[in-house]
Amino acid sequence: MIYCISDIHGEYDLFMRMLEKIKYGKCDRLIVCGDFIDKGKDSVRLAKTIFSLPGACAIMGNHEDMFYKFYRARMHSAVMDFDAILWHLQQYFTDGHLLDWETVDKLESLPYYIEEDNFICAHAGVPMDEKGRLVHTDNVTPEEFMYDRRFKEPDVLPVDSKCVLFGHTPTTYINYKPEILKYPRDKKYADSKKISNYCKIHLDTGASKSGVLGCFRIDDCREFYVSKA
Repeated sequence: MIYCISDIHGEYDLFMRMLEKIKYGKCDRLIVCGDFIDKGKDSVRLAKTIFSLPGACAIMGNHEDMFYKFYRARMHSAVMDFDAILWHLQQYFTDGHLLDWETVDKLESLPYYIEEDNFICAHAGVPMDEKGRLVHTDNVTPEEFMYDRRFKEPDVLPVDSKCVLFGHTPTTYINYKPEILKYPRDKKYADSKKISNYCKIHLDTGASKSGVLGCFRIDDCREFYVSKA
C-alpha cells in the first residue's frame, strides 16, 4: 500500500499513532509531502524516524527550505568550525540536541516533488498553464513547489493531468474542518477508489493547531485520521 501524509510539523506522537492505525508494514510505502519539522516539539525526532522508516521518503516543504537557508547562511558566515555550526543548527529546534550531521544532510537533499505513473506529490502543488494543464515539472521552480498558495483554491482544478497530492495550507481555511479534501474530475467520481479519477488531493489537516492528523491511501483513496483529543 502507498500512503501520503503532509504537514506533520513535529507532532511525533500523532505520527506514531497514525502508523499504528494504518498498520504500516515492511511492504508499504509512505510519502511525506513536506513540512514535517517546526511548530511541534519533536521535529528532529520525527525527521530521524521518517528517514529510518522502511519504504518512507519525504519531499522538501517550505519549513525544511527555511531550515536549509538557515544552515547555508551559517556555513557562509562562520569559520569552518563544524562543531560550532552544528551547535547553532541544534538551537533551531526544540529537540535540537538530537540533531546530527547525518540528519542535516538528509534534510538538505530532499527532492522538491515525487512523480509516479498516476500521481505527483508536491508540497504546495504544481502550477498550471492557460489551458488548465499542469506545467511540466522540469519547468517548475523550487519556490512554486514549496510556497505557492494558489493551488489550494477549490476552483483550481487541473485537467488532463495526473492527480496532485499536496499540503502547505490547512484545509480548515477551505471548509473549516481538519479533513482531507478530494477533488474528483467529475461528480460521478465523488466516491471513487481510483486515484486517476481525482485531479488533486489536499492533505494538510493542520495537525499542529487542530490536533488532527490525516493520511491518504493511494491504492483505494481511503482516508485515515488520528487526533490528540
